[in-house]
Amino acid sequence: MSEAITTAQEQARILAHALPFLRRYAGATVVVKYGGHAMGEETLAEQFGRDIALLKQVGVNPVVVHGGGPQINAMLKRLAIQSSFVDGLRVTDAAMVEVVEMVLAGTVNKYVAGLITRAGALAVGICGKDGGMIRARKLARTTRDPGSHIERVLDLGFVGEPESVDVRVIHALTGAGLIPVIAPVAMGEDGQTYNINADTVAGAVAGALGANRLLLLTDVPGVLDGEKRLIAELGVDAVRARIADGTISGGMIPKVETCVEAVARGVKGAVILDGRQPHACLLELFTEGGIGTLIRP
Repeated sequence: MSEAITTAQEQARILAHALPFLRRYAGATVVVKYGGHAMGEETLAEQFGRDIALLKQVGVNPVVVHGGGPQINAMLKRLAIQSSFVDGLRVTDAAMVEVVEMVLAGTVNKYVAGLITRAGALAVGICGKDGGMIRARKLARTTRDPGSHIERVLDLGFVGEPESVDVRVIHALTGAGLIPVIAPVAMGEDGQTYNINADTVAGAVAGALGANRLLLLTDVPGVLDGEKRLIAELGVDAVRARIADGTISGGMIPKVETCVEAVARGVKGAVILDGRQPHACLLELFTEGGIGTLIRP
């Protein structure tokens, strides 16, 4: 048997295996948060664009929310603007929020939309300010002094969180056969622009849409147990228990909390998975068991 025939048979076998999953997600809305190292690596970025285009072509309605931390850092360095973080959140003053909006809603947003469009689908780059899609409020955070145990309020500047999501713009785009690509920049009632964590925006958008899946592409395989093995699935109560016993810690806590909140808002399942894995979205949606950690009610 020639190599060409063997390859063709393998492709046919893969398609046949994927058919039940294609039926499962036909017409479904899948919100994908894209960022991290997968965005910065050219081959992975091109694969991501092709995978999102493929989802649209097989009847899924993908909605992409992207970050852009490394790109913001690079621009701030070029402009000689110092940046600082508190609990993983960028302290954002008036000068910095202009740079954040320029990079996220401009360069990065159009880059991600271009990846998908070049792959054969039609993607449109927007941000939370467009059409009043996302209404933001200033993020309120407190910290406790380890010595005195006195709590104080942290002022992170123009860092926000979603207060509400109006899905009409998203529905207008998806209804026209387009793929929305959303930058996590939004406006508050005061007319001020706020920088919002991309995971948080993805969770809020997924909840407002009642999405079938929320996929958070990260730089780790998912939630790991005490032996550093991937946990394939967690219920909401199990998530809280593993935060309490320290199994889930550090930067993974806000990610699982985003997933829990999305599920509470009606998302059927939220997945934390490794965006560095080639074809991560396809492997998660169209194979038995997926490749990340599924959080469901």
